[in-house]
Amino acid sequence: MIQAAIFDMDGLLIDSEPMWQLAEKHVFTAVGVNVTDELAAQTAAMTTREVTQFWYRHCPWSGQSLDQVETAVVDHVESLIRKYGKPMIGVTDILDFFQRRQIKIGLATNSPARLMPIILNKLGIGHYFDAISSAEDEHKGKPDPAVYLSTAIKLNVDPAHCLAFEDSVSGIVAAKKAHIKTVAIPAELEFSQTKFDISHLKLHRLSDFTEQHLQQLISNWR
Repeated sequence: MIQAAIFDMDGLLIDSEPMWQLAEKHVFTAVGVNVTDELAAQTAAMTTREVTQFWYRHCPWSGQSLDQVETAVVDHVESLIRKYGKPMIGVTDILDFFQRRQIKIGLATNSPARLMPIILNKLGIGHYFDAISSAEDEHKGKPDPAVYLSTAIKLNVDPAHCLAFEDSVSGIVAAKKAHIKTVAIPAELEFSQTKFDISHLKLHRLSDFTEQHLQQLISNWR
């Protein structure tokens, strides 16, 4: 039985991935890092702290601490979100879907905690959420399951009775490690990639999720 739905944030609820890319390139280039697309692709599912450490290992800089550079990235992203942040297709549809069925709703993100209320308020969806968690407050980010387990605890729901919505393989792995069933919503260019086959269900957009999918997942629940 599904008692809670837990959502990732960046790339799933808000189209913020390009903003992170812009902010990281701007800030890391400013401290002397040669930010290549090939290396940047390796950081896509990392926390901001992990991304900062990644680039420092590849090209150590001086003059600013890792904390200062990390803060500069988040500041830049926050500015872009406040100006340009838009919801992904189907966000309110899926949140309404679960709210109407009295299924609790949670958020589990690798993004810094300070961005959660900013994004939820920008999208006008904060009132839907019963619990929110950032991997910034955990010992590790996704693919470690900690942020999902914390969200389930806040919701007072056994992880085995939760359903996770994710746009990344890293997030899917994190949810599955927490014994949570998953729905993958990959970026369109990645939809056909077999790496998402580890998810229990794969859809093009959030609004594609229907009562039939819900019942299908419930019937296969173990």
